[in-house]
Amino acid sequence: MANVIIIGNGPAGVSTALYTTRAGINTMIIGKDHGALGKASEIENYYGFSQPISGKDLISEGMEGARRLGAEIISDEVLGISYGDKLTVITEGGEYEADGVVLATGTSRMAPKIIGLKEYEGHGISYCAVCDAFFYRGKDVAVLGNGNYALHEALELLPTSNSVTILTNGKEPDFQVPENIKINTNIIDSIGGNDVIEEVHFQNGEMIQVSGLFVAIGVAGSTDLAKKIGAETQNNKIIVDENMSTNIPGLYAAGDCTGGLLQISKAVYEGAKAGTELIKYLRNNSKKISA
Repeated sequence: MANVIIIGNGPAGVSTALYTTRAGINTMIIGKDHGALGKASEIENYYGFSQPISGKDLISEGMEGARRLGAEIISDEVLGISYGDKLTVITEGGEYEADGVVLATGTSRMAPKIIGLKEYEGHGISYCAVCDAFFYRGKDVAVLGNGNYALHEALELLPTSNSVTILTNGKEPDFQVPENIKINTNIIDSIGGNDVIEEVHFQNGEMIQVSGLFVAIGVAGSTDLAKKIGAETQNNKIIVDENMSTNIPGLYAAGDCTGGLLQISKAVYEGAKAGTELIKYLRNNSKKISA
């Protein structure tokens, strides 16, 4: 009997598992945490929910559905992937061989150690401008980052916000600065407010008032794993074909790590596509799966 390992327990990974488990393929999901989605306090742009749902609850419901169908879910940190007779997933806790692997860890959004940043997550600190711009209509907001991802988030916020400031935290911006977006290169000292974020304080004693701060720092964790095994990447995204397959046989990718629209609906579709195509791949290889 063939087996599949899915790296990532978010919408893309779980969506894949729903298809592979129902096809009778032994499926394991490996994930360490819930990433940016787990920090979302309210989601109201996803089909099937009449009321807002938190990212944490949405992930829990998805994982429980995959577990009910027979998927094995373990909490571990994946360190690498090797390729021999089979694909081998290397984690902190051990090594697991698989006939097929799906990279679905999303895009890593690393954040610096700033006082108040963690405390205000879900209370003015966001990791997705497309998801949360609606809640900051007509307000002053800021984006933390100095790369193209930060610029992308700022441009998403611009049409609905009163003002948008990119905070580079002491770094020079790696992009051409649009005239209608402010840039502040001061080093951040702390974030303050009452129940929600209200102020950003800098080490030089200056302060700005904002109603929301969008964190846009980091690289794709899945991309790092893809590079380790020789899968093709570009601009920190994994290159896949129309079947979500990489250039490495048996290795697929789905969700934010493939680029494009960073939304749950897109991740679910790509996970479903990866799952159905992986089933075909395994069934077409008689040595890897019984009919």
